[in-house]
Amino acid sequence: MNTISKIRVGISTCLLGENVRYDGGHKHDPFLTETLGRYFEWVPVCPEVEIGLGTPRESMRLAGSPESPRLVAPRSGKDHTEVMRRFAASRVEKLAASGIHGYVLKKDSPSCGMLRVRVYGDGGMAARTGRGLFADVLLRRLPMLPVEEEGRLHDPVLRENFIERVFAHCRWKQFVAAKPRAGEIVEFHARQKLALMAHSPEHYRQLGRLVAKAGRTPMSELLPAYGAALMQCLAVHATAKKHTNVLQHLLGYLKKELDAADKAELLQLIEDYRAGLVPLVVPLTILDHHFRRHPHPWVAGQTYLNPYPAELMLRNHV
Repeated sequence: MNTISKIRVGISTCLLGENVRYDGGHKHDPFLTETLGRYFEWVPVCPEVEIGLGTPRESMRLAGSPESPRLVAPRSGKDHTEVMRRFAASRVEKLAASGIHGYVLKKDSPSCGMLRVRVYGDGGMAARTGRGLFADVLLRRLPMLPVEEEGRLHDPVLRENFIERVFAHCRWKQFVAAKPRAGEIVEFHARQKLALMAHSPEHYRQLGRLVAKAGRTPMSELLPAYGAALMQCLAVHATAKKHTNVLQHLLGYLKKELDAADKAELLQLIEDYRAGLVPLVVPLTILDHHFRRHPHPWVAGQTYLNPYPAELMLRNHV
């Protein structure tokens, strides 16, 4: 991971502590600024401010159908839908060109909310069935991009998954930028094996079939297909069962080096993890200890062991 400098990640400006909310306030999230800020270069966006609305300003909400809602200010009746859609299309294109590797959106926002945003029907009743107008354009235009809402990042599993995907997206884009040859995509895929298996063995097999075409399929076709499937795979949440299979696979590379007592200890720790008694970091730490004593080149190259900086301590909580 030390080859990756700070990663550019888009973010709703209010989450950085800027007073851009409709009420003149902010929604500062210390985890984002103080923890992730050590590794991410934030690219702030406040759609309302950037379309020219002041702070403070009249509140807005989504109204109409969940499939095609309008962005309206209920007190004045002003409709900002078309202005916001034009802005979102232009701003997202600029974000795509700037090379961002993830995005953190403000939950419940009529512009930035990703999930379950209130949409008000004709009778004035609200249903949590919508998506913010800016968020909708972002997700449609950049389907490979790791995107989350700040509220969901308080869940340890969702937080770990999002951050792993951001670093993976950055690695992949750097790999593609180097204009790899067919043999290099095979090597890249081999380094991802355990990480992919922890998320989705089905996607791993699909990616393997793509890589098998290297040398026969133009890289201009192979790389986009592989990248899309890679990010789809990592978006599938890793589970204790799948992590357990990976841990046991790693243990297999030590079967000739460890004595019976060390093997029994590791097997017990893996079982303790599977049963939810200890976090993932515990068996991984012991495995790392043994692999430092008994190095294995293939294992050392696996991104599964170092998917992001250890200082984030994400595997202490999953």
